[in-house]
Amino acid sequence: MKAPRPVDPTLPRDRSPERVWYTSYGSNTHLDRLAAYIRGGRASGAATGSPGSRNPTMPARSIPVELTGAMYFATWSTLWRGGLAFYDPRANGRVLARAHLVTTDQFSDIAAQEMHEEPGRDLCLAEVLTHGRAVRGEGRYETLVCAGQVDGMPLLTFTAPWGMHDVPWVPPSAAYVRFLALGLRSAGGWDTEEVASYVAARPGAADSWSYQSIVDLLGEGA
Repeated sequence: MKAPRPVDPTLPRDRSPERVWYTSYGSNTHLDRLAAYIRGGRASGAATGSPGSRNPTMPARSIPVELTGAMYFATWSTLWRGGLAFYDPRANGRVLARAHLVTTDQFSDIAAQEMHEEPGRDLCLAEVLTHGRAVRGEGRYETLVCAGQVDGMPLLTFTAPWGMHDVPWVPPSAAYVRFLALGLRSAGGWDTEEVASYVAARPGAADSWSYQSIVDLLGEGA
């Protein structure tokens, strides 16, 4: 097992990078789930498929990182039939995440699919790389966040414009928890016990998922 990579919390100087770390904290921590957004297709347990990215190459690297803030489950996903993971960078705590090294056009296409838009158009990243946050709309994943940098390349993700205490928390489905937890474990920075304890304690999961139920779910995917 390897330690999570240290994150430099400062914003990068390069405002037009060729590659970025797409930093996933939900189901896209799992490479099989992420593959649906890159290569196209339907992930196991998802109700529908995705068109994929212009560049179908999988990430050059994937590393475990820990972000400052909090992860919680909220809203309702017809795709997963349960709550979705969101990141609140302004909350206290730590977020286990997996950063995938992708090209900027791949990040744009992944973000577009999460925003229920057609991929194929590059996002303007100047605002998020300059200020650390860029709100593109009121939708669930329409707020871009730069959480710092690793190896001089920005850690970029997306979340909702609201905070974790602004919406009701909603339990995630088994399929969603399985992808998220297996993805975190396979990142190599945390073992089964650490991942299960972390996910079970997240707002939205705490009343529906126990530590043991997540350990059992991970056992099924071992």
